[in-house]
Amino acid sequence: MQVSVWSSYFIELSPEDMVREFSAGGFSATEFSDEHGLVMLARGNPEKEGEKLRAFAAEQGFSFPQGHMLLRADICSDGAVEILKPWCDLFLALGVRSGVLHAAGGAELSPEARFEKRANTLTKLTEYVRGSDFTICLENLRGATVPVTADELNALINTVGDANLGICLDTGHLNIPKGDGRDESQRSFIAKAGKRLKALHIADNDGSSDQHLMPYGRGRIDWREVMTALGENGYDRLFNMEIPGENRCPLEVRREKLKYCRAVCDYLTGLAVTNAGVISPR
Repeated sequence: MQVSVWSSYFIELSPEDMVREFSAGGFSATEFSDEHGLVMLARGNPEKEGEKLRAFAAEQGFSFPQGHMLLRADICSDGAVEILKPWCDLFLALGVRSGVLHAAGGAELSPEARFEKRANTLTKLTEYVRGSDFTICLENLRGATVPVTADELNALINTVGDANLGICLDTGHLNIPKGDGRDESQRSFIAKAGKRLKALHIADNDGSSDQHLMPYGRGRIDWREVMTALGENGYDRLFNMEIPGENRCPLEVRREKLKYCRAVCDYLTGLAVTNAGVISPR
């Protein structure tokens, strides 16, 4: 698995300077964040600007296999498709294969109406990117009116269809007790997601809140369980840390911490190989 830290680890930097920092820190890829996506969309034509940044990154031996679409998107709203189309255009131009999306919004609607609205929006978005290798990956979230479990995400995908639609596992979200009978182990989620699992948000917490910590700190996730399950799943896309709890420090400190991030990524992906056999790259 190729490893990464999501691009907002260097949130205050331009997309170009972010690429330079990660390259200097030993990384060759990142999840392109919502924040950097907004910067790119503000520059103008998403296809032209995306192609320019992709070419710049390629000169550094760097790429964007994964990206996060608009964080605050309400896919139950009537304008959701038109809002998200430029994100699809940008990510296609950047070479993103896995675009993470929150299946959120519509809290005021009945469960049946919410589900129908989400399915309709996702149907239109998948039609828009059909014929490409771009997959819209629905993330497990937290809350009473959003998809939490693998079964809930699978239900949406079963309704819309598998073409250009997949799942993103957020390990931190999954680790927070829900108290409503929707708790699920990391192993169970990964097994139920199956081959639809095409994106990762790797983060830890102590179960009290979404602290977005690195593994092997104050968090409580059993990382051997996670990596064994990923190995058994045959997951072969980006192994990506989403850890805003770790970037609240000066740039100079983050540069040093990035070296540790790389060491932890290498250790964890090594666990997947050790426990479940070699994972073929893709």
